[in-house]
Amino acid sequence: MLSGNLLWVLVGTMLLGIAAGITGTFSFLQKQSLVGDAAAHAALPGIALAFLLTGQKELPILMIGAAITSALSVYCIQWIVSFSKMKADAAIGLVLTVFFGIGVVFLTIVNRSPIGNQSGLNNFIFGKAATMTKSDLLWLFLSATIIILVSLLLYKEWKLLIFDPVYAKGIGLPIEALKATLTVLIVMTIVTGIQAVGVILMSALLIIPAASAKLWTNKLSSMLILSAAIGGISGITGTFISAIRTGLSTGPIIVLVASTIFFVSYFISPAGQINKFRRKMQFRKQGDVR
Repeated sequence: MLSGNLLWVLVGTMLLGIAAGITGTFSFLQKQSLVGDAAAHAALPGIALAFLLTGQKELPILMIGAAITSALSVYCIQWIVSFSKMKADAAIGLVLTVFFGIGVVFLTIVNRSPIGNQSGLNNFIFGKAATMTKSDLLWLFLSATIIILVSLLLYKEWKLLIFDPVYAKGIGLPIEALKATLTVLIVMTIVTGIQAVGVILMSALLIIPAASAKLWTNKLSSMLILSAAIGGISGITGTFISAIRTGLSTGPIIVLVASTIFFVSYFISPAGQINKFRRKMQFRKQGDVR
């Protein structure tokens, strides 16, 4: 039998996986997945700095700090790409390492402070869903629900933005506003999930379900459903495994489950290696017959 608290944690991480699967799909198709990776790592200095300034481990305060530094990292990437000759991948790598390095320094300062050992901020690195309180879970439920609803409401607009941006601009859609909204939702997804999955691996929950779903279908609606399902299943399974085996961080287990689904999809999906090998052999046989 599942305890009441564990049941709520499972529901929470399922919603988080669904939200990450949906926003991750749009991010993946927009080729902004690595921006999400930088934003996830950049959340760490915001969390540590918020604790240093307030001395409190209230989740809303820590999440505000995380959101500020995550959004700042995205702005820094855009600024570097726009006003320098540096390419996007180099800018992302630079911003990611700088922000995460600053976060590690702040976290070290927190741990050496009188109340640092009791702060529990280390759980934000790899995630530990079992430590989440009822108020934390309520925050996760509300945030994940908002992310899912906004993503579904803007489905048609983002679909046009991804596949036909020229037409979208021609009919008067606010292109920059739509891009900014997607960035805000990506940051919001990261901030929502870092306590459960951790800042290092939260980006994987945005990328892996979408990459897995892309192997099964080329249709956006089907890809969204599959990505959300993979994210939700990964969240539930990883949380359950980490709960029954005490001492295991939640984030790595969730990512391992998602990775397992990806590798299975990589081999057996319609775009997978087994079907590619079969098509190659059939093509060779047809050539031999001719």
